[in-house]
Amino acid sequence: MTTLAKYEIKPHHRLNQDQVDRYMDEGYLVYPEKIFSDEKFERLKAHFEKKLANLPEGARPEAMDVPHFTDPTLFEWLFADEVLDLVEPILGPDISLFSSHFICKPKGDGRKVPWHEDSFYWKGMLEPMEVVTVWLAIDPSVLANGCMHVKPRTHRLGQKGFSNYESVDGTKNVFETEIVNPDREPFEELPCILQPNHASVHDGRLMHGSAANTSDLRRCGYTMRYMSSACSLTPAHREHHQLYLARGRDLAHQPQNYADPTRSHDEFMAARIKKGKLGH
Repeated sequence: MTTLAKYEIKPHHRLNQDQVDRYMDEGYLVYPEKIFSDEKFERLKAHFEKKLANLPEGARPEAMDVPHFTDPTLFEWLFADEVLDLVEPILGPDISLFSSHFICKPKGDGRKVPWHEDSFYWKGMLEPMEVVTVWLAIDPSVLANGCMHVKPRTHRLGQKGFSNYESVDGTKNVFETEIVNPDREPFEELPCILQPNHASVHDGRLMHGSAANTSDLRRCGYTMRYMSSACSLTPAHREHHQLYLARGRDLAHQPQNYADPTRSHDEFMAARIKKGKLGH
């Protein structure tokens, strides 16, 4: 049987051959099972609630980017077998953590996430650009509170470059740019509806976005972003960003560029703020 998968499915993998093929073909997949045990998920949610309660005055909850830089506790979930076994059949057994992001849309005034490709905001950072995002629902993520929408198969366009972007109102959107309508209009749009502790998985080159949250239900997700350890972080970005070796071997021969997951790296966050890297 012809398959799009690059790696053999192993007994510990959480995706079967059909699911991997669907992901490779469409650029995303909604995973229909709980990611963590109830107890482990509730610990993550409680940890997030503490972080949310301690946000600096005036900070937007949508912008809780790279929290793992200064919060080693998060590696209990970022390096968990439950997650790595989900991405390994796509990426292979040698996996790096690229990034993570709590994106929390508060009820009533949660900002829109404009149509974008993640890779557009990471251009020049990675060689090659092959990132898998696990979008874990902390709250219900439904149509009413602005769940993520995707445009299947648009990741194929991203292999050739980026779409065209235009400016949007930064006071109403999480980002200040959006893919222009002529570039996105021809493609089908589908919602990723998730219950807490369920997840979707998407390619970093896939077009996706989400509406503003004007409902009375908060919408929070934790994005955990992985890539093969054969991918490298380009030298120009190593001052304000770092990778972590999550599983297996370093295939890019860059051990000096992996951060220590057991300690807080305040210097990365300070350099990121200095560079104006405040989201995605």
